[in-house]
Amino acid sequence: MLEKKYKANEIEKELVDFWKNNEIFKYEETSNKELYSIDTPPPTVSGKLHIGHIFSYTQAEMIARYKRAIGYNVFYPFGFDDNGLPTERLVENDLKIKAKEMPRSKFNQNCLNVIKNYEAEFKNLWTNLGFSCDWGLEYKTVSPLSQKISQRSFIDLYNKKKAYIEESPVLYCTHCQTSIAQAELETKELESHFNYIKFYIDDEYLMVATTRPELLNSCQAIFIHPDDDKNSHYIGKTAIVPLYNYEVPILPNEDVDKEKGSGAVMFCTFGDTKDLEWYKEYDYPYKKTINTDGFIDESVEFIGGMHVKKARKSIIELLKENELLIKSTSITHPVSVHERCSNEVEIIPSQQWYIDILSSQDELIKLADQINWYPSYMKSRYLSWVENLKWNWCISRQRYFGVPFPVWYCEDCGEIKIAEESELPINPLETNPMTPCKCGSTNFVPESAVLDTWATSSVSPLINSKWGEENDITNKLLPMGMRTQAHEIIRTWAFYTIAKTHFHLNMIPWKDIMICGFVLARKGEKISKSKKNSNLEPNKLIENHSADGIRYWAASAKLGTDTTFSEEDLKISKRFTTKLWNASKFSLMHLDDYDGSISTVILPQDKWIIERVKETTNRAKKYLDEYEIGLARNIIDDFFWKDYCDNYLELVKDRLYKPEIHGAEERKSGQYALYQSLLNILKLYSIFTPFITEKIYKSFFEKFEKENSITKLLWSDSKENHRYITFGNSLKTILSVARKYKTEKALSMKAEISKLNLTIPSEQKSFIELTLKDIETTTHALEINLNEGTECSVVVE
Repeated sequence: MLEKKYKANEIEKELVDFWKNNEIFKYEETSNKELYSIDTPPPTVSGKLHIGHIFSYTQAEMIARYKRAIGYNVFYPFGFDDNGLPTERLVENDLKIKAKEMPRSKFNQNCLNVIKNYEAEFKNLWTNLGFSCDWGLEYKTVSPLSQKISQRSFIDLYNKKKAYIEESPVLYCTHCQTSIAQAELETKELESHFNYIKFYIDDEYLMVATTRPELLNSCQAIFIHPDDDKNSHYIGKTAIVPLYNYEVPILPNEDVDKEKGSGAVMFCTFGDTKDLEWYKEYDYPYKKTINTDGFIDESVEFIGGMHVKKARKSIIELLKENELLIKSTSITHPVSVHERCSNEVEIIPSQQWYIDILSSQDELIKLADQINWYPSYMKSRYLSWVENLKWNWCISRQRYFGVPFPVWYCEDCGEIKIAEESELPINPLETNPMTPCKCGSTNFVPESAVLDTWATSSVSPLINSKWGEENDITNKLLPMGMRTQAHEIIRTWAFYTIAKTHFHLNMIPWKDIMICGFVLARKGEKISKSKKNSNLEPNKLIENHSADGIRYWAASAKLGTDTTFSEEDLKISKRFTTKLWNASKFSLMHLDDYDGSISTVILPQDKWIIERVKETTNRAKKYLDEYEIGLARNIIDDFFWKDYCDNYLELVKDRLYKPEIHGAEERKSGQYALYQSLLNILKLYSIFTPFITEKIYKSFFEKFEKENSITKLLWSDSKENHRYITFGNSLKTILSVARKYKTEKALSMKAEISKLNLTIPSEQKSFIELTLKDIETTTHALEINLNEGTECSVVVE
């Protein structure tokens, strides 16, 4: 039997060991059950996990438990995204080192040592939270197998002419010292200044407003809207670039905003993405000003060798000294920044590798219709992103710790040399190709860039299916059952995975996609390591509030919506676990002598609670089939608190205590209903709070059900009998009216009532007659008058 108090910390540790030792969550490779597979987001190894991670990952884990409970063989792997810039930053900060100041091989070894410890911490946290993944399916994006599949993906795309190398302007983060993709941009409102500068045209000047005067050296033209009354008369003339004294044409361009700044725009290489569009449209040559390190090129007069921000201040002073600056006004305007570091992004020409996605834009849009989006409105975010793509996907990064490109370049003829399949995984910095170049040369220069981390994590379905390996199960596993992820990476992880799976296999990666919301701090910002508001350490929260307490909270929100978190929220979880423990303890106390058999007579009130469990199960299933965990939990909570605890246990209590008054068979009917309803309540809650439900199950039900874990029991698939549900509603009305009467009269719930006048629909009369004794003992009514009518009504006297 259950102890007086639920000792969460002690019990949770015991059950973690029990689940592990008995391989309760192991994927059954040879099972005949229908397969359900989950593409879990591999958490980025970039620091400590916080409550925001717990929220989204736990919701997906509940779906894994639910799918097992309705009969699926669940393939539920877990991975770690342990390469790329975030991991590099973590290692540099932890070890107080700089990647660029040591050999790459030594830095990479430092990375491997550091991530090993963090991954152990991550795994320990997920395990302590009761995650039902199969750790035998674990993968790491930097492991030899993942590198091999990632490199195989690149080679396949190269052979299909989807991956290519090109010298062209690219988005570049001078702070992180790497090229980036369009999906890694964020728009940030930043304070700046519009500097109104004189561009002389003979004896007069045209006023041009710019936020980037340090790029005057790169000015190629001045654009004016053809309908601009105040400036259009300058179109067709030439102007002198201030300080640098060379002529540029003044051209018409309908993209110019007449009301912004002075209405005249300086086109240079490159101030922003609009400049890049004009660069391609007008086919102007590139004039270099900014280097990849964020400093002005030495060749630029006046400001060469300065950092961009210092150069901006210096050029403004020069303009003032030469009476070329008319005025400077403060503004706040949207600026493209790198999502990883929030620093402003430059556009700098360089040789990079790309994946062609623009030519497949229409196909990628149509693929959205083949996937079930939960919630459905998230599909529009994907479509909006794909429809507005302007760049192909730059996949090369000038970083250190990542998956190498399997590429060399012939030193003699410049030919690209791609690694053979048998060579994978390979690091071209350490190994030469197996065969010479087509020209016969054996002199090669290795590609030093690494693949964008998304280029590897986007093949997570292929890593899970071991695509291209001897034990390849791609045909069995794909499309996977579900991908779970946060909404802010629809443009990256979701989009890139859809694109790559389509390019490789001409199929969708998963049937369903479950999009979770953020956890926000109370002031409304996302909780994250970078925001420094993630001080609530998950392991400490588990220690203080239990894993089930955290999980119960995580199951509270509607799918896709952001939610706030405060430690105060966990008081609700504590109240629930206390209630479930006490209700179970009371129920099991009355099942101490129960032998598991069915009574010869099941009273209608007992049939009602059994049917209500079925109804609750069926309603919860409908929500869970749409990944609405919060709504499903609300349905179950409503049944447990109101129908089971407040009504049924009160109704059956006297019959259980006093068989000599109510009858032995009547008591056995109540015991059967208690057994069935409580067991099924535990099954329902086991996906949300697996520890307490497992403990209660093992303390009593295991000996009857013959399974060592509640995880192995299936949910009911029976349809409820609405005749008993309707009867139960009348029963609840009777109890509710009696309680309300006593509350209004300030009477004890045990106080007697002189008379209850009941009007009951005729089809329920026989049920009520068999329930009268329970109604009498629950309401303490001295007399009950029963009449027939069209609906249930109650009058207390």
